[in-house]
Parts: sequence; structure tokens; C-alpha cells
Amino acid sequence: MGLQALTYLVVGLTFALYIGIAIWARAGSTSEFYAAGGSVHPVLNGMATGADWMSAASFISMAGLIGLFGYGGTVFLMGWTGGYVLLAMLLAPYLRKFGKFTVPSFFSARYYSKGAGTVGVVCLLIASLTYIIGQMTGVGVAFSRFLGVSNATGIFIGMGIVFMYAVFGGMKGITYTQVAQYCVLILAYTVPAIFISLNLTGNPIPQLGLGSDMAGTDVALLSKLDQVVTDLGFAQYTTNFRGSMLNTFVYTLSLMIGTAGLPHVIMRFFTVPTVKDARSSAGWALVFIAILYTTAPAVAAMATMNLHATVNPGIVQDANFDVMAPGSQIVYDERPAWMKRWEVTGLLKFTDKNGDGRIQHYNDKSKDPKFAAAGWAGNELSVNKDIMVLANPEIALLPNWVIALVAAGGLAAALSTAAGLLLAISSAISHDLIKEKLMPDISEKGELMAGKISMACSICVAGYLGLNPPDFAAGTVAIAFGLAASSIFPALMMGIFSKTMNKEGAIAGMLAGIGVTMLYVFAHKGIFFIKGTEFLGLFGGKSSFFFGIEPNAFGAVGAVVNFAVAFAVKNMTTPVPENIAQMVEDVRIPKGSKAVDGAH
Repeated sequence: MGLQALTYLVVGLTFALYIGIAIWARAGSTSEFYAAGGSVHPVLNGMATGADWMSAASFISMAGLIGLFGYGGTVFLMGWTGGYVLLAMLLAPYLRKFGKFTVPSFFSARYYSKGAGTVGVVCLLIASLTYIIGQMTGVGVAFSRFLGVSNATGIFIGMGIVFMYAVFGGMKGITYTQVAQYCVLILAYTVPAIFISLNLTGNPIPQLGLGSDMAGTDVALLSKLDQVVTDLGFAQYTTNFRGSMLNTFVYTLSLMIGTAGLPHVIMRFFTVPTVKDARSSAGWALVFIAILYTTAPAVAAMATMNLHATVNPGIVQDANFDVMAPGSQIVYDERPAWMKRWEVTGLLKFTDKNGDGRIQHYNDKSKDPKFAAAGWAGNELSVNKDIMVLANPEIALLPNWVIALVAAGGLAAALSTAAGLLLAISSAISHDLIKEKLMPDISEKGELMAGKISMACSICVAGYLGLNPPDFAAGTVAIAFGLAASSIFPALMMGIFSKTMNKEGAIAGMLAGIGVTMLYVFAHKGIFFIKGTEFLGLFGGKSSFFFGIEPNAFGAVGAVVNFAVAFAVKNMTTPVPENIAQMVEDVRIPKGSKAVDGAH
């Protein structure tokens, strides 16, 4: 069976599985729609949380970024993993004890103000919709290559699939679908990694292969990779920072606290029966997440090595290989089939700048005169960062069934997170806005219908934004994490650990945090990511003008502003009522499964 037919078969079977599970586990009440009836086993919830949390950015984009930036790309690895630990240890059990399954509901009750809940809804919608752009970008990348359709068509297909199982299944359907999606995505990520590690190093365990010698040599894989990339004008792979040390630190911190403030992951801790199960589920999720995240650095390094070996045949086998020697680069007309397939998508491009018919892939910003002396006129191969994991098995010439499995895994990662985000958006609109504020007398059936309608509308908005993304998948997701970090995380932390934080301080802090972050991001990326509306000129026209910090990393700065403003305003306004302070004290004893007194 040909690759295209096999891909259609594998992806089609996985989609049929997802929709079948959603129909089997469809939600029949608001409790099942929002929290799966609180009846999911901790191990299954851990798998679902892993799928919910490991988005297209984790599966598709993260290894590509580590491959591109080397050590500097690990900010995503450290930030996202550290953030999950932060969420599991400091937030999840306490929020589960509080008994409110949405972040805005927690804000309304803890800060004794519907206004705080409304601001929470706005912050949640801004962060979640930005996050979905990254998922839809990943869906478009995967579909455009593996199903032979355009990026736009791929996004529309993805919208239809998510609509089928998210709108009808709710949290109950999404949970069991995500268990299946986790199994698909983790197999799709680890199986090619095992093959490639075995080919390059002779070690079938990718995590160990990363630190092993190249097969048949006494040269370590990372040492060889350092030599290859520096010969081609790139920074050393194992020591390269992402910008400055400050930018690397702030980027990591932003991703970490942004992860801990993600509403769609927080909701998962209400799908288990008790607080003890919530803690257990968090531990299992960390185990399931670690399988992919410990494999990612190996995938990144090996994919980067294989890409350079494709363009410069012999670079792996020959210890004395000279990348600058005439004729050492591959002839464009003799390029492998995988390059031709990815060229069709527009995500891999070749421009013969010196007219020699060969592919020169190097850092043309390097000031090393050897490149000009060799007649190289600029980098001729443009490789989108989001294709490295998806193209990896093709580059390594693995069997077609592995390539088809990776396609299904990439789509599972993007669709599972998109579904979780859509549910968070839906619950914020139908429960926190309509039920709690606009129509308190609405029936359960009416609220359920409102939730489904708002989810369907959110899918349409997400699809549109996915057609016009502000950045590559992980970059867009980093912006979303920054928005969550600057608004939701500080309000959650102060709500749980500060008995004195009042409603005025919390509201002012959230508005200040997300406001300053959006100002910095929009200055670089355009107002609501609309190209041509950037206003860097107001700040001297220099990119990353605030101490060299990237806009994707600015959420940590926004969080500091949030905390500072909140405590300043708190000290100038009315103290917290005694019953609220006592409720906060009760929340910090996370025992049992009942909500604390005063939470309703």
C-alpha cells in the first residue's frame, strides 16, 4: 500500500475512533458536559491531562525549536514541564477543594465579586483563543502534508472533527477521546525516535542515544552535531542561548507560570471523585508527559543531524568530511522524495542563489569569509520549524507505516488540546457569563445548549485565527502562555495563599498585567495579530526594546506588574470580609472532596 493511501487509512481510523468514543460517552447533563460527572479514574484522567496539555506545540513544534536553537530552545522544555509541576503542587488540589470547576467561578466566589469573574472570563477568552491559533496552525501543517490538501482545507477539516466530538461529547466525551489520543500521539512520537536512535547511535533508547557515540565511531552524537553546525556558520548547538541570559530566564518563567494558569488543564482536576484522586491524577499525568518530554531533545538533535546529512551526504560517516568542498552538497535535481513532498506544502523552499544546481544550507548571517570564497551566495534551503518532527521519519527513510503513524499523532496532539481549550471557552461563556451573570434562571437544558452553541462559535473563530497566525505553532502558544501568566496565574496564587487580597486589588492586578503584556505583544505582532498594525515606532522602532526580552516571553513581566498593582490597590481599599478570609484558610487544608463553606 502506498504512503498516501496508508496515511488516509491510519488517520481515518483514528478519527473514527475519536468520534465513536464521543458518541459512546456523550454528555447528558451540565455536570457531564463540564466535569465528566466527576467519575473519571485518576490514571485515565492522567492520560487525558497529558493529551490535553501536550499540544501541537509540544508534538510538532518543540523539537523543531530545540533543533533550530539548540540549548536555547530548551526554554520550552523547562518552562512547560516546570509549570506543570507548579500547577500540580500549588494550585490543583486547592482549586479542587474549593469546588469551582472554572477559573472565573473561583474568582467570583473568592473575590466576592461578579466583576472579578467577568474580568476572569475576558482574560480566559483572550489567552485560550490565542492558544487555539497554535493548535489550528499545527492541524494545517499536518493535514497539508499528509492528506495532500492546502493548509486552509486542513484547518477546515480539523474544525469539523473537533466539532463532532467536542460539541456533542462535552468534558465526558473529550476525556475518553483524549485517552485514545494520548495513546496515538505517544506511540507516534516514540516509535520513530527509537528507530532513528538505533540508526544513528545503535542505542534503541532515544534518551540514552542522545548522549551516546555515533554508530561505528568514537565521536559523541552531540559533539559531531556541534562540529557540523559550527562548520555551517550556526551557533554551537549545546551552548547556544536564546538571546540573552535574561531573556532565557524570563522566557522560561513566563512559560512556567503560564502553564500553571491554563484554565483547560485546571478543569481536568474536577473530573475525578476526590481531592486525593486529583493529586494522584496529577502525578500520573506527569509520568505520561515525561515520556514525550524526555524524548524531545533526542528527536531534535537527531532530526537536525539527519537534515544536514541529507543536504551534505557523507557528513555522518566520514570523520574528515569537508562541508565546504566543491560537490559536497546534494544536487537539487537529485533531492530525496520527502523534500519534493514537503515543497508542495510551501513549508520547505529552495532558491538556487548561486546557480550551481546544488543546495547550500547554512547560516548566511555568519561573517566567516569562507562561504563567500566558496561561491555561496546565501542560504538556499528554507525549512519551517514546525515540520521537523513530522518530516523526521521521512528524512530517516523509515517505513511508510511509521510516517502514517506520525501524521495521526500530530493531529491527535493538536485536536486534543483544541478540544480542551474550546471546553474552557464554552464553560466561561455559558456557565460564568450566561448562567452566573446574565440569565441566572436558565434551565440546565438551556445552559447545556448555550455551552454547545458557544463552543461551535469558538471553533469558527479559532479556525479563522488559524488561517492568519501571528507566529509558528510554539511561538503562538508562548504568547498565549504569557497572557495567562500575566493575568490568571497571579490572581489564582493570591486567591489561594493571601487571605488579605481583596476584589479591588485582584481586578486591578489582572487588568494591569494583561494590559501591559498585550501592549508589548501587539507592538511587535500587530493589534490582535493583524499584520500591518504593529506600532513599534512608538517605542523607538527597536524589536524587543524592553531589556532585550522577546514579546513571547513578556508574560513574566506582566505577572510582576499584576502582583505589584494588586497589592498596591489592596492596601488603599476596603479589607477582605472575615468570612472570605476564613474560607481561604479552609481551602489550604486540601482534604476530602466537598467544597469549602462559603464557596457557593
